[in-house]
This record gives sequence, structure tokens and C-alpha cells, in this order.
Amino acid sequence: MSLAVSHHIKDPSLADSGRRRIEWAAKDMPVLKLIAQRFSAEKPLKGQRIAACLHVTTETANLLLALQAGGAEVAICASNPLSTQDDVAAALSHHFGIATFCIKGEDNDTYYRHINQALDIKPTITMDDGADTVGVIHSERRDLLDTIIAGTEETTTGVIRLRAMAADGVLQYPIIAVNDADTKHLFDNRYGTGQSTLDGILRATNILLAGRTVVIAGYGWCGKGVAMRAKGHGAHVIVTEIDPTKAIEAVMDGFAVMPMDEAAPLGDLFVTVTGCKDVIAEKHFEKMKDGAIVSNSGHFNVEIDIPALERMAKKREVRPFVDEYKLPSGRCVYLLGDGRLINLAAAEGHPASVMDMSFANQALCAEYLAKTGASLAKGVFKVPEEIDKQVASLKLESMNVKIDQLTPEQQKYLSSWNEGT
Repeated sequence: MSLAVSHHIKDPSLADSGRRRIEWAAKDMPVLKLIAQRFSAEKPLKGQRIAACLHVTTETANLLLALQAGGAEVAICASNPLSTQDDVAAALSHHFGIATFCIKGEDNDTYYRHINQALDIKPTITMDDGADTVGVIHSERRDLLDTIIAGTEETTTGVIRLRAMAADGVLQYPIIAVNDADTKHLFDNRYGTGQSTLDGILRATNILLAGRTVVIAGYGWCGKGVAMRAKGHGAHVIVTEIDPTKAIEAVMDGFAVMPMDEAAPLGDLFVTVTGCKDVIAEKHFEKMKDGAIVSNSGHFNVEIDIPALERMAKKREVRPFVDEYKLPSGRCVYLLGDGRLINLAAAEGHPASVMDMSFANQALCAEYLAKTGASLAKGVFKVPEEIDKQVASLKLESMNVKIDQLTPEQQKYLSSWNEGT
């Protein structure tokens, strides 16, 4: 039986395939399942309208179903033009009655039209991955500010943008930085990005990593994960950084560290994960060896100066998600996935088991904001520690892992100052 609602999707006939894949992901998301079961009984989100601008994947679908179980009306649009799984979008609309606006490969105009369509539910809570929804609300849809209680933000890039807005005094409602939860960035960013980035690169190229030189721009949690996995595949890893502390950490983790100017002629494969723009620029393309492969796993494709590459070279597609740029010298540089998030452009994004924690944080923060959001000041807030700890405890329980508990004597010792040698 179809529950089709307002939507703009690629192909409704994909709905059954999408539902099966959503169910498959759910098997590896036990924490979110427990939350959804409680939400279904308690309805803590009754009366809330949630506009979510997220990567439309099987894992995201399970988050949306948990929010729906909690009583919320939900609308979803994509947070990246290439991150939508079209069968998932079809299932959300036609099997689960969620307003869905996303098509993989949508152009820029369609992307922003979809954001506005999701916002037409007049949300009380926003849920972002990159802060594009917040940007549209503050620039074009300020009429919605009267009904919005609060929001959440999923990714590093979005948090950076939101903190800049807060610093400039223009952010008009409170937003919880879900990305900064320990049970998000320590796992999703490191293990999720590490594995899924290489998955996307390998699906797109089918190259052997062993023996190749992989240049990773940025050594935050995402960069650490990619470096760890590349090293595990037998690659020689070079890290580029602007932060001296992170650079020292990369050195002590066993990686070569140098400026991109020096790394450019050495790399066989480049991966940007910085959240900044023009990390790989025209001067770097000029130095790259013939056959160098360039990819991005940061939220926006501005990390690579693609307009410069377009000016410099002749372009042709040689494989799905692989464009060859032939330079006047005869050398070729290969760009993956239009410079978009390669783990979602050419693969399926993070594994469900790691997104289980990230989306458990999202669901519990939505519940927290429904209760307390109206009393919070405008600004960017941390995930409450009790939510972070609850997610970690539930994940350990689902893995059948037990840990020690402090005795009363130990608690007293840790809270006192007068017991020493």
C-alpha cells in the first residue's frame, strides 16, 4: 500500500528496493532501534515539524523513521547533490509517508529548490549536515524564524559556519553541534570516513593502494581515519596541515608531513578533508605527476579548485565518477565524483554501525530540544553530556561489552583533594 506524500524523487518504482536496504541497515543500528521503540511509546516529538537536510542514505532513513515514530512530521532534502540514494528516497516517500525532495545528481538550482520545499512544512526544528538549511532560512526564509525552536548540525563544516554566524551575531536560534559529541566525531569521522572514503575511491577507480603514495590534506578526525586506513592498505602516506599540533601528531603517528607544494609532485592519490577552500589549487595541478588522482571527502567540493582545473585542461569522462583532465603538457589528472564527497558520490557512505551512534545523538537531541529548546539562548551548543554518555552505554550494551563501575570509595577519592601520598 502506497503512502505517497509530497515529493520530488527520481523513480517511485525503486521504493521496494529502497525499503529492503533500509531494513538491512536497521539490523546494524541497535541503539537507534531502542530509541525508536521508546519514541513510539512515549511520542516525545508530537507536534514537532522537523526539516532535515541530510545525506539521503539507508542510515538516514532509519533516523527519520525514529523521529516519525516519536510523533514528528518530517521532511527531508539532500545536503549534497551527489549523496542521495534514489531507492531510499523513493521508499521514504512511498512506503513511509515522509515528504522527500532529492535526486542524485541534481543541479544547483534543484538542490536549493528542494531545500525550500522541505522548509515549506514550516519546521519547529531543523536538522542540518553542512548548514545550508540554516543559511537559506537566514537569507531567504526569515519568516520561518518565528516558529523554529532550535536545530542540530551534523558535520564539522556546518559547525564552523554556524559558529561564524554566532560570532557575527546573526544566528537567530539555538543549534546543537551534534558533530562535536564524542560518540559522533571520534567514531563517525574517524572510522566511518576512513573506511567509506577509501571504499568510494576504490569503487570509482579499482586501483591498488599498496605501494602508492597517498596525500591526505587535513589531519582532523576525518583525516586521521583516512590516513589509518590508507596505511593499512600498504600505501605510503603524506599528510599536509596548517595546524602545528595536528602536524606533530601526524609525524608521531608515523606519517610524512610537508606542505602541499612539496607533496604535489609526489602523490599518486590525493584526498582533501579540511573544510577549507582551494587546498589543492592551480599551482599544485601544475606539479602533479601524470595519472595523479584527486578526490575530496570534505563536505563541499571547494576544497579542490575545480574551476582552475577546467581552465587548464580538456575534460572527458573515462569511468563513472572519474573525469580525466588532459593538461597542455600531455599529463593527465583525474578528478573523482566532481570533487563531491567521494564516499557518497561513488559508494554508500558510512557503515550503519557507526552511524548508529551519530543518529542516536540526533534523535536524542531532537527530543531534548523539543523539551528545552525554547529556553536556550541563540548560539551553538554542545551535546549534553548525559546524552553522549547514554549513547556510548547503549552501544556497548549492544556489543555485549561490559566495563567497570566506580566504587563509593573511588568516587569519594576522585572528588576530594585532601587524600594524597
